[in-house]
Amino acid sequence: MKLTTAQALVGWLVAQRTVLLDGSEAPLFPGVFAIFGHGNVLGLGTALSERSDELPVWRGHNEQGMALAAVGFAKATHRRQVGVATSSIGPGALNMVTAAGVAHANRLPLLLLPGDTFVNRAPDPVLQQVESFGDGTATVNDAFRPVSRWFDRIVRPEQLIATLPQVARVLTDPADCGPVTLALPQDVQAETFDFPDTLFEPVTHHPPRPRPDRTAVAAVAEALRGARRPLLVLGGGVRYSGATTRARAFAEAHGVPITETTAGRTLVPHDHPLYAGPLGITGSASANELAAEADLVLAVGTRLQDFTTASWSLFAPDVRLVTINTARFDAVKHGALPLVADADEALAELAELVAPWHVEREWTARAGAVRARWDDYVDGLRAPSAGLPTYAQVVGVVNEVSEPGDYVMTASGGLPGELIGGWRAPGALESGMDVEYGFSCMGYEIAGAWGAAMARSSGVVTTLLGDGSYLMLNSELFSAAFAGHGFVAVVCDNDGYAVIDRLQRGNGAPAFNNMYADARSRQPDTPRVDFASHAASLGCAVLVADDLEGLRAAYTQARAHARGGRVAVVVIHTHPSAWTDAGAWWEVGVPEHSTYPEVDDAREALDKAKSDQVRYLGRP
Repeated sequence: MKLTTAQALVGWLVAQRTVLLDGSEAPLFPGVFAIFGHGNVLGLGTALSERSDELPVWRGHNEQGMALAAVGFAKATHRRQVGVATSSIGPGALNMVTAAGVAHANRLPLLLLPGDTFVNRAPDPVLQQVESFGDGTATVNDAFRPVSRWFDRIVRPEQLIATLPQVARVLTDPADCGPVTLALPQDVQAETFDFPDTLFEPVTHHPPRPRPDRTAVAAVAEALRGARRPLLVLGGGVRYSGATTRARAFAEAHGVPITETTAGRTLVPHDHPLYAGPLGITGSASANELAAEADLVLAVGTRLQDFTTASWSLFAPDVRLVTINTARFDAVKHGALPLVADADEALAELAELVAPWHVEREWTARAGAVRARWDDYVDGLRAPSAGLPTYAQVVGVVNEVSEPGDYVMTASGGLPGELIGGWRAPGALESGMDVEYGFSCMGYEIAGAWGAAMARSSGVVTTLLGDGSYLMLNSELFSAAFAGHGFVAVVCDNDGYAVIDRLQRGNGAPAFNNMYADARSRQPDTPRVDFASHAASLGCAVLVADDLEGLRAAYTQARAHARGGRVAVVVIHTHPSAWTDAGAWWEVGVPEHSTYPEVDDAREALDKAKSDQVRYLGRP
């Protein structure tokens, strides 16, 4: 077929299919987010217009926002479908680099198609081109290289034939999954080539399920049989594998307490007798208590980042760390005994090898006992009190009103700690939570919710965010409202970057430049943002709550709007310094010397904590 590069690329996108976790077949690329400019409107834009009935195009209003929406879409489909985002060259392209970082850190598929400068160089320097003084081949799109799992610049149409299989490989492989960037020079987009018909034949991608090596699985089984106090840690890989039922059954058969990482949250019903709570700094004191006592930690589908491990201070120094992961890169971290395999396949084989091994009843019973104490603590935080509502109380109301099958989100600031630590999952497999705490990207809360609302056919998507995140990136409220993808955004206004103010003051520094009261202004009477009026101007249904009962009524009404396809924003003024505390340590860069004595004290505490951390990391 004689096609332009852009037509061939779009034709290939249309031909790709995928198998969802329920076994049904669907498009691998169900749509494209686009902001057109001179670098993509004629080539790729024309090609997308020609196939718009088969490949819907959704109009974004900020390149970072729409690319983050594509990330949120992929997360909500458990990595089985891929969002695509295209921009013009220059600033439009660079705006998407942050979204690529989010996808890379969270191991999520994302296809980015930024326009690029002319290969023929006849009009150099073209509008929006940044010229390199030392490399004639460099463009701003090279900034995508460190945050892409596959990067290519298409300088000849026929290069698509070689690169597109690699694109599909990265986007559908559980080990290599991450962002792909295809930089598309605008002259090459419009050039033609006689492409083979086979490039456009429908292909259904079945994500591979690698089985474990026999020697490795035997070694892990032996380690498990020798454990007296094992702890099962479930990460996002369990969700992407569809191994939730298998993981629960494994724990139940052998009496192993269960905890979850940030990405694994809501995999286990809150009232499950083996559930100890979420793990880590933003998790629960209950899970952290068991982690400190465990003699073996079986971590499934997690990269064990610092918030999960409390900067590697959480586990006992002599703990045996065992990992199951499709990516060897993650499986071998910190001297773990690795099992490189699909989570579902690995747990199935392990269950056969370790039977009839069972943990001592006293250790099994510890899970429910410690979680009961954590539940009492959270109940106390949720109880009505005088003054402004707290984050914990807001999360409590949203949790109580939500239903099985709903999807809840957040990304940055203080809300991840409240949502991860305090949310009580109903246990429905279709329920979900997306706390973007791999990259902790302010602004993901709204954009990601747009993508999640597009992806999910049932339940209500609710995103919780602070005033700082709202101001960082709110344009996709209008994108979602315009497109008709309804969700609820609960905006908690606490007058600044409150969680960073907590970190700052908690380590001895004075309050400075985080809360509005501590930031420089030449105005004697500083303005306040009217979030309600702003959201209304973007086409959203807006509800304002003054207290918890008002929040319950407003959130209930907002859910009805979301079910009807409207974006609903609930605004509530919240307490600036009340937090849920899991009692875990986090390593941050406290100065070795300061003019503030309190900072010196904080550094002394840091050095003391690091002595335990180094002792653990130094294990053979």
